[in-house]
Amino acid sequence: MKRSALSRAAETITLLVVCFVALFPILWMFLTAFKSPRDAYDISLNFQPTLQNFVTIFSNPWNLGHALLNSTIVAGATVLISIPAAALAAYSFSRFRMRARKSLFFAVISTQFVPAVVIVLPFFLMFRTLGLLDTRIALVVVNVAIVTPFVIWMIKGFIDAIPLDSEEAAMMDGASRLRVIRDIVLPMAAPGIITSAIFSFILTWNEFLFALILTRRHATTLPVALTNFRTERGDLWELMSAAGVLITVPIFLLALVIQKHFTRGMTAGAVK
Repeated sequence: MKRSALSRAAETITLLVVCFVALFPILWMFLTAFKSPRDAYDISLNFQPTLQNFVTIFSNPWNLGHALLNSTIVAGATVLISIPAAALAAYSFSRFRMRARKSLFFAVISTQFVPAVVIVLPFFLMFRTLGLLDTRIALVVVNVAIVTPFVIWMIKGFIDAIPLDSEEAAMMDGASRLRVIRDIVLPMAAPGIITSAIFSFILTWNEFLFALILTRRHATTLPVALTNFRTERGDLWELMSAAGVLITVPIFLLALVIQKHFTRGMTAGAVK
């Protein structure tokens, strides 16, 4: 009995320590975002909150609004392109018994094993030749190439879990393959598709390496824009924290709005 109580106490203490270590940097970032430049270097929690940092990052010379627009467009376009394409590809891998299906599926998934730093130079040379450096199109193409294999794998697990009986019955009644996909498969796989869309948006929203190498000024995204707060007088922690809040909050809000689908997607057949 005593050992069990000690074990539970140890687990509770360990959990609290882990939560503190994980959440403290985020909490400190939020606090610093509302501090004045002088208070940003003070560890005291007794300070006068201010919203001036958020006003400053959207003003000259930072103009973070342009980077926010770029991140939103790139992440949104990536989701709109990758999810339909991945859903159709996942259905094909799940339902059609094509030759070398397993090898082809493994080839698609194996692209996730290649480090980003290995392929960033070929992408840079290709876009330079095409005249697409520092454009949103280049970032969308790169991010679609990165997230689509992962989304295919994730959605395929959901489609594998859908019984074939309903599809076969609909096709016997005269429904076409596309109608079966639209009216039966996609609604039943909706939790997985929504979860995949969330992950695609998050991965694209937070992507840094390709945006850093492929952009200069016009197509700079929010993660890259954070590097601008390193100036001659040092790191502008209060402005960097305000920008960090700007990056973090949409992800939290997105997860809260579709929490039901997100939870179902994480616990259902996506990793079958």
